[in-house]
Amino acid sequence: MREQPVVNVVIQARASSTRLPGKVLRELGGRSVLGWVVRAALAAEGVDRVVVATSDAADDDAVAEEAARCGADVVRGPLDDVLARFLLACERYPADAVVRLTADCPLHDPALLAQLVALWRARPDVDYVNNFLVRTLPRGFDAELVRVPVLVEQGREPEGAHREHVTPGVYGHPERYSCAGMVVAPPADDLRVTLDTEPDWAVLEGVVAELGDGIPSWGEVVSVLRRRPDLVALNANVEQKAVR
Repeated sequence: MREQPVVNVVIQARASSTRLPGKVLRELGGRSVLGWVVRAALAAEGVDRVVVATSDAADDDAVAEEAARCGADVVRGPLDDVLARFLLACERYPADAVVRLTADCPLHDPALLAQLVALWRARPDVDYVNNFLVRTLPRGFDAELVRVPVLVEQGREPEGAHREHVTPGVYGHPERYSCAGMVVAPPADDLRVTLDTEPDWAVLEGVVAELGDGIPSWGEVVSVLRRRPDLVALNANVEQKAVR
C-alpha cells in the first residue's frame, strides 16, 4: 500500500509587526494569540507536524520560546525572507505539502484545516489549494496548502512578493500551477477576525468573551458576529494590507 503523503503546517510568526508590534504574543482568553493558532493546527485531522517559522532576530526569541511551549517545532531564519523560512522548515521537517498559516489569526477552525488537507490528499497532483481563491469565509480563517516541490521552485526566484508572502507566485499563475479552492455557505466574507490593528483586537476579545477559550468553529464565530453588529462595526473600516 502506498504511504500517505506527509502534510505539515507551517505558521509564520514574528514579533516585529509594523502595524501592531508584539501582537502574536498578546494574551487572548488566557493564552497567547500564537498559542491559539498552534492549538488549532495541532487539532486538525490529517496534519503530521506543526512548525512555527520565526526569524533569527533577537526580539523573536520570545516567539520561538512560546511556540515550543505550545507544542510546535520551531525553525528560525531571515526576518524579511519568509519563503526562506518555509524552505528551511521543509528541509528540517520533510513533507510532501505544507499548509501555510499566519500567527495573527487566532480563531482558526481545525475542521476547515482538515478539509483543506483532505481535499489535497484526494488529489495530490494539484499544486495548490486554498480557502480564499473565491472568498466566502471571514478574513482571519485564511489557509493555503502548497506542494513542497512548488515552494522549492518558487525559492529559485530571488525577488518578488513571494519572498514575503510565500505563495503569490503560485496562485497568481494558474496557467503554470494547478490550483483549487474551497468555499463555504452561507458566505461570511464581509467579516474580519484577523489581528492587525487595535480595533481588530477589540473584536477578537469580544468574540472570545462570548465563546470562551475553547477552539471555536467558524460557524460559531460567524453566529456571534451576526448577532453582535456592535462588534462588527469596530473594525469594519480597517483596510487589509495589500500584497505587493
